[in-house]
Amino acid sequence: MSKAGALDLATGLGGKIDKNDVLSAVDKYEKYHVCYGGEEQERKSNYTDMVNKYYDLVTSFYEYGWGESFHFAPRWKGESLRESIKRNQHFLALQLGLKPGQKVLDVGCGIGGPLREIARFSSTSVTGLNNNEYQIERGRALNCIAGVDQTCDFIKADFMKMPFPDNSFDAVYAIAATCHAPDAVGCYEEIYRVLKPGQCFAVYEWCMTDAFDPSNEEHQKIKAEIELGNGLPDIRLTRQCLEALKQAGFEVIWEKDLAVDSPLPWYLPLDKSHFSLGNFRSTALGSLITKYMVMALEKVGLAPKGSQRVQAFLEKAADGLVAGGKKEIFTAVYFFLARKPNFDDLSYVETTF
Repeated sequence: MSKAGALDLATGLGGKIDKNDVLSAVDKYEKYHVCYGGEEQERKSNYTDMVNKYYDLVTSFYEYGWGESFHFAPRWKGESLRESIKRNQHFLALQLGLKPGQKVLDVGCGIGGPLREIARFSSTSVTGLNNNEYQIERGRALNCIAGVDQTCDFIKADFMKMPFPDNSFDAVYAIAATCHAPDAVGCYEEIYRVLKPGQCFAVYEWCMTDAFDPSNEEHQKIKAEIELGNGLPDIRLTRQCLEALKQAGFEVIWEKDLAVDSPLPWYLPLDKSHFSLGNFRSTALGSLITKYMVMALEKVGLAPKGSQRVQAFLEKAADGLVAGGKKEIFTAVYFFLARKPNFDDLSYVETTF
């Protein structure tokens, strides 16, 4: 079970950053972003530092408020948030056609919530690729608790330069992770390289939709808030992701923005106008309580200086995500399934639903 208490939140804040350096790390992180005068090219050039600082600063907040799986999911009426997240992880495993004993790669695995669920659901061995040392440390501890430490592990590495031989994996997936890549084509090419021919790559991607208008100031503000609050160098359009996949060599089997006909909106857990006892910490009242709790923990020295600032930009991110979802200019659940061609098999047919 994931840690959930206030003291656990406090002791984890800052990740592997020295507690005395958290405030300066927050300063540096914020300056990468448009809201604080940052430039897109600087974020892309320094994405490793930016994303690592982001996850050191926010992982404990994520785990405290969200559990072990840091992603959204399309949701049925009557279904809890955690049920929807598990169902969508199972859906991904089924789309990949996972079979017992296969070797699977989770690109940008966080603390391994999806990794553990998919490994148990499919009886596969899953390797989590992550460039953040603190998240890997947490993930290994949680793997031991879940009993998957003999079949699942983590590798610390940059997903733009994977330390695996060609054709290493039977399947690859990424959940709300490759959106951190400074170059989608380069990231997808690395995934293509390590995937065995004839096998598949599945993704839940974060994207701007075709409704996004770059000349609209409100749209730009929403995009900037999402980038700041989620450690993103930029946010690509769905069609840009699709084109990058093809440039990398993949055959697109099918793709769809799953937000379009979801019975409940993916952003509902963050919508402050919606109250839920099942996900109380992300409601307006729950967020207010967390805000004052973090303030108190920082004041008495249990949480490092700068913790309130992290909580503040995460609040801003939540507002941006909800606004982007409601205006349908952003989606956190763009799904695609792609295949690395097996050139002995020309039976591929592309379908868009």
